[in-house]
Amino acid sequence: MIDIKFLRENPEVVKQNIKNKFQDKKLGLVDEVIELDAQSRKVKGEADNLRASRNKNSKMIGALMGQGKKEEAEAMKKQVADDAKRLAELEQQEAELSKKVNDIMMVIPNIIDPTVPIGKDDSENVEIERFGEPVVPDFEIPYHREIMESFEGIDLDSAGRVAGNGFYYLCGDIARLHSAVISYARDFMIDRGFTYYIPPFMIRSNVVTGVMSFAEMDAMMYKIEGEDLYLIGTSEHSMIGKFIDTIVPEEKLPQTLTSYSPCFRKEKGAHGIEERGVYRIHQFEKQEMIVVCKPEESPYWFDQLWKNTVDLFRSLDIPVRTLECCSGDLADLKVKSVDVEAWSPRQQKYFEVGSCSNLSDAQARRLKIRAGGKDKKYFPHTLNNTVVAPPRMLIAFLENNLNEDGSVNIPVALRPYMGGKEKLIPTVYAF
Repeated sequence: MIDIKFLRENPEVVKQNIKNKFQDKKLGLVDEVIELDAQSRKVKGEADNLRASRNKNSKMIGALMGQGKKEEAEAMKKQVADDAKRLAELEQQEAELSKKVNDIMMVIPNIIDPTVPIGKDDSENVEIERFGEPVVPDFEIPYHREIMESFEGIDLDSAGRVAGNGFYYLCGDIARLHSAVISYARDFMIDRGFTYYIPPFMIRSNVVTGVMSFAEMDAMMYKIEGEDLYLIGTSEHSMIGKFIDTIVPEEKLPQTLTSYSPCFRKEKGAHGIEERGVYRIHQFEKQEMIVVCKPEESPYWFDQLWKNTVDLFRSLDIPVRTLECCSGDLADLKVKSVDVEAWSPRQQKYFEVGSCSNLSDAQARRLKIRAGGKDKKYFPHTLNNTVVAPPRMLIAFLENNLNEDGSVNIPVALRPYMGGKEKLIPTVYAF
């Protein structure tokens, strides 16, 4: 959410930013909000003057009565009553105008970082760097569902009968592997100085609208019937919401947090061949990392966050690459984003396993999160990134550690979480 003062003083910058994000339909909102803001400030000025006049006149009534000037006192009483009536009208106008301004400001996209490449959609994202050598083995890699079924580790059919498409049962070694990856990711982040959290898995609507755009909310969130509660799509929502309406002492910055949660997503518009496995699902678990910091420190933390994900995947023998998201692929609150993609030997291409985002002060401004001391307060910057999100991460893990005989190697780093096992042996051969 942009500062209204910045928009007021730099309307052409805001309009160019909208063009850079290929959202030209929003261009008219800039002039509209400037006009509404001018009306709002005018109404507020008149209301403030009336309040001051009312207070002054109210004190004068007592003085006039004490001086025996009853007629003048009565005239002053009438003036105060008229002012009160007018003030009530102005306060209503003020509230209505303020809401209109806020509603528009909520849909005007944040100013993107000048380093972000300009492009319409994710097809124009820019590869930055590759880590690890992508390998295509000389044997055929089965579809990930078939690999899991060879260990009797997944049951999509039963899940479909219980909950419908987009759900799954994991069991046996695959379920254990899933939990091992989450536990390893938790400890990986704790070792890097992040504080571990398990947050609420539901949040109120004011937190939802504070952490994400309306478009994202509609596409992702499940609403709890009859309650002002939504199931979280990622623990970032709860973790940023933790600071709502608070002032974080500057000496407490940066806040470096890592959180575990289940995640629930509608996945609207998710279609394609990968639907028949566990690539796009309505329920999954994730380890997340979140930073709340001073504005000048957010570029540093942005780089640290995506590097954490790269390092974790490389420790599990999974080749990855980083992609700079172009302007048209950035959600409205983000100023910069880098996707981490893992190598898929079966598809012989990379696919997304994490997304690192710098939201500058957008979430803090919406949620009224401030930082600083007695003399200086400001909106801190917030950042987030996926540490790991099974079962999608399991796809990359299984494909990259699969042997020709159907067994799966367990990297050294993960063995303590798998009871010391060095290899998973399939129980049935589904391929």
